[in-house]
Amino acid sequence: MRAPAVDFAHATPYDEYVGTGLLRALPGPRTDSPEEPVFLVTTRVMELYFGLIRTELRLVLRSIAGDDAPAATAALVRVTRYLEAVNAAWAAFDRLTPPLFNAFRAELGEASGFQSAMYRQIEFMLGDRTGHLAQVHRGDPALHEELLAALRGPSVYDAALALLDRRGMPIPAGTLGRDPAEPYRPDPAVEHAWVRVYTERGPGDDLWEFAEAMTDVAERFAEWRYRHLVTVRRAMGAKIGTGGSSGAEWLARSLTREIFPELWSARTAM
Repeated sequence: MRAPAVDFAHATPYDEYVGTGLLRALPGPRTDSPEEPVFLVTTRVMELYFGLIRTELRLVLRSIAGDDAPAATAALVRVTRYLEAVNAAWAAFDRLTPPLFNAFRAELGEASGFQSAMYRQIEFMLGDRTGHLAQVHRGDPALHEELLAALRGPSVYDAALALLDRRGMPIPAGTLGRDPAEPYRPDPAVEHAWVRVYTERGPGDDLWEFAEAMTDVAERFAEWRYRHLVTVRRAMGAKIGTGGSSGAEWLARSLTREIFPELWSARTAM
């Protein structure tokens, strides 16, 4: 049995590849509260996963544009797994009571998860187009422009409906030609198209598998929003959020903004 190599002139290849030096150099906690490093690490892990999700959603859009539904489905399955990981990460805050959060909350200043540009871009790409929320990033022109590009381009749902139309399941011209930056409005004809996917096709069909993968993403994304709300309620009740929002009340409203709406309503019509 060969022993692993142990002699390296500088940092190990593992440290160089993973960038552990950069990770260790990230700003650390500002208080002695044992909960603050948990908060920092968990938040950073979520941001990294958000970056993965954005990469996959971009692949979904390219795959749909190329009529490659299986490739889009495979990317959506990976998105589901990433969302499962970030949902599991909320468990780190299960015992974060208000006194424990208050021990370091002041150090956040005006910082808030509401300001996460990566999360906002994911919302835009999934079709939750609350465009005015991009304004918080106007101070960073490059980042702001990236958000506007996501807002003005087709969402995953817009692309999915165009795919259905190309596959002979007509989508109203007004829906296909809508301004993608505006909030999406459900349409009975779109619901009917999804009903046809489920009633005329079945497991193994590329559109059926694609629809189910989209539903999985929508479910896990809604779960993330719910876990966020519960965590905030547990840590600070109904207090005003650090970023100036109404905190739990603001997050509760986000639960009403359903993504891929006709994929859900179609189930009633079947």
